[in-house]
Amino acid sequence: MRQLSLDGAWRVAQAESLDEFPAQVPGTIHTDLLAAGRIEDPFYRDRETALQWIGESGWIYRRQFSVPEDFLQHERVLLHCLGLDTLATISINGVEVAQTDNMFRTWDFDVRQFLRAGENEIAMYFAPAPVYIRERQHLRTLPGWSPANEMKGRSWLRKEPCNFGWDWGPIFITCGIWRSLSLLAFDSARLSDFQVQQDHTTPGQVTLTVQVSVEQISDTPLRAIFTVEYDGQTVATASAEVNEHAATATLAIADPRLWWPNGLGEQPLYTVHCRLADAADATLDTQSRRIGLRTLKLQRVQDTWGESFQFRVNDVPFFAKGANWIPADTFAPRVTRAQYSALLHDAAEANMNMLRAWGGGIYEDDAFYELCDELGLCVWQDFIFACNCYPSFDEEFMQSVRAEAGDIVRRLRHHPCIALWCGNNELEMGNVGPQWDENHVSWDDYSLLFDHLLPEVVNALDPQRDYWPSSPHSPHGNREDFNNPSIGDAHLWDVWHGKKPFEYYRTCNHRFVSEFGFQSFPEPSTVARFTEPEDRNITSFVMEHHQRSWIGNGTILTYMLEWFQLPTTFDMTLWLSQILQGVGVQYGVEHWRRNMPRTMGTLYWQLNDCWPVASWASIDYYGRWKASHYLAKRFYAPLLISGVEDLDKGTIDVHVTSDLRQPAACTLICKITDTLGKALAEERRDLTIPAQQDHLLTTLDAQALLATHGRRDLLVWMELWRDGECVSTNISTFVRPKHLTLRDPHLSYDMQAESATQYLLTLRAEAPALWVWFSAGALAIRCNDNFFHLRAGEPITIRFTVPAGTTRTELESTLRVCSLYDTFQPPLDRPESLIR
Repeated sequence: MRQLSLDGAWRVAQAESLDEFPAQVPGTIHTDLLAAGRIEDPFYRDRETALQWIGESGWIYRRQFSVPEDFLQHERVLLHCLGLDTLATISINGVEVAQTDNMFRTWDFDVRQFLRAGENEIAMYFAPAPVYIRERQHLRTLPGWSPANEMKGRSWLRKEPCNFGWDWGPIFITCGIWRSLSLLAFDSARLSDFQVQQDHTTPGQVTLTVQVSVEQISDTPLRAIFTVEYDGQTVATASAEVNEHAATATLAIADPRLWWPNGLGEQPLYTVHCRLADAADATLDTQSRRIGLRTLKLQRVQDTWGESFQFRVNDVPFFAKGANWIPADTFAPRVTRAQYSALLHDAAEANMNMLRAWGGGIYEDDAFYELCDELGLCVWQDFIFACNCYPSFDEEFMQSVRAEAGDIVRRLRHHPCIALWCGNNELEMGNVGPQWDENHVSWDDYSLLFDHLLPEVVNALDPQRDYWPSSPHSPHGNREDFNNPSIGDAHLWDVWHGKKPFEYYRTCNHRFVSEFGFQSFPEPSTVARFTEPEDRNITSFVMEHHQRSWIGNGTILTYMLEWFQLPTTFDMTLWLSQILQGVGVQYGVEHWRRNMPRTMGTLYWQLNDCWPVASWASIDYYGRWKASHYLAKRFYAPLLISGVEDLDKGTIDVHVTSDLRQPAACTLICKITDTLGKALAEERRDLTIPAQQDHLLTTLDAQALLATHGRRDLLVWMELWRDGECVSTNISTFVRPKHLTLRDPHLSYDMQAESATQYLLTLRAEAPALWVWFSAGALAIRCNDNFFHLRAGEPITIRFTVPAGTTRTELESTLRVCSLYDTFQPPLDRPESLIR
């Protein structure tokens, strides 16, 4: 097997134009135009609107390349395309070779006859997706969810759905060679498929069944040699003859080291190698797969509350803690491994163990899944179908989907992180009905794709994994009952879309909550990247342009006024929206974790952004943690302390929820103070926290204190200590924060340099300070904690890093320390010392 890469420098021109400019493969037309200086930052202000012509145009990519003479001596030469976006016509040396129509497929074309030794030219014409969609939509209208500014009928084309806009994303209809392109040359045979299945039934051993498929050109005898390596050592070997284009072997792994999700154990990874050899033992091809030894199943059994929906790893049930993942950039090819790594490490650092790769984006790059393997982040993988009706009546469309699903399952099935294949996102919530009409696909046509085609592919190619038709989905007869709290997973949007209060979450006892959330604005330094000073008002045209939920900014402000006093500046409105978002998501997660094992998972919407925008993300487009991500690190902690207040009785139930696989000896400390910080009551006890369950530790009775101090003047502080370390903290009140009689905490800090890029910040308060945060303007600082509560006279030390080359003078000139108190104080009433 030989490979000749065609990545790198290309040229591109608008169709019917001779004005070529440099392009890059992998890439996309928008980033090529940006790099060539033909357009400016597409995310700035409302520039998106003026750039819609790009998606309406056809584009021609071309390059010259040299083919060695001996390369063409091989019996077969394939053009190997890992991703073409989307309607491509491929020509080599002026001769049309092939056409493509699916962004997600891997395409192989035999091109040996079109090549010549020496210089060659390849060209690809990408037709405009909107023209194709309008033509198909004219012939037959496909219903779907989309606002007036987004293109109808996007589901006619197998292309990234959110390219056409979403309620958090812009409209940039891309095209280009978005993944690697190469020529593959081989003789006799090559490996065409590689599958590893695991048997864990024998104690102290895992048996691997490895099967490879072989594309053969000649009848020469072939043999497959398999080895398994761990930590640089060979732990198993086997070989098998190739018969009828396949070879199968079993390999026993003694004393296996099992793979576990983040927080439950380690993530050891084994590598399975296959070498394809001929009768003379000459190597014809090699492939490898990195695997983790584990069982990972979705368990659905009848129990006290209906039917369970829980994941079990190595026969241990676990609470899925995480978020939904969307594409990390509107222009997918520019997401680097380093960017994947940063976001996924941020998820793991927030104690997440699962991400849902949402069905309106893309099947992510291999790097995403490799990093999830390493970090113990299980992946709920949607197939790319979302919020629209699909033409399952069209045979060509269905054939394309079958090929796409096969490509994706084969590419990803070896990853230990893959927990579930899911057919689609939210079609059953409103896109399916008894028959086709202006809003629905019929259940019969829906079933062809999601109850037959996709599960058939999964069962044939990845039989050891579960398939779930839709998120959410009701598995028992009444398919319209998609949100039954007794079965299945749920998308809970009564908070936000339904305007119900955060407290509503405590009435929801669903089995698995795969979507819920609340929006916030990004921080001021992010907003400054896409606005001018005159835009910096929540209701300005530009701020509303960077808000794609039709109820967005007004909904944020409505809830904000329910919970907090009106902020006095634009910047404080941005910050306070983040605190509000964190409070809302925390309300839900804490309840559902207390509700285990009835509820066994929460995946909030959403982890990340694809551009700078007001959204449900807990990490903004530039990688800056919002308040909700710092809160997630606490409410997803392995040991969580939380309180449930009863306003009528004047009590607070104190719970500890444990995800640990073993009991834990801990110390509980509960303190009640007034809003000046004066201690009023304290309870302290040593106890053992049961493993993997919630435990009601105590009920605090504050009736007497409420009678003397009133609801507005009490703060209940909860701490859980283990092995001399405070592992969880929380706070409860008897009124919403806007009605607390907060005093000026007179915040102060000391800063000590540990190195050129790392500092310690010790913060103090003279009165209780809620949601204390610090920032440094445009400096990209990273800290181990933020948006925390600070008790009077009890300092907290935070460690943070700054970009290399940052001087202490630069840091001190931009560092700001604030708390909730500062959000509602007029700027002139806040001495500079408080925010320096």
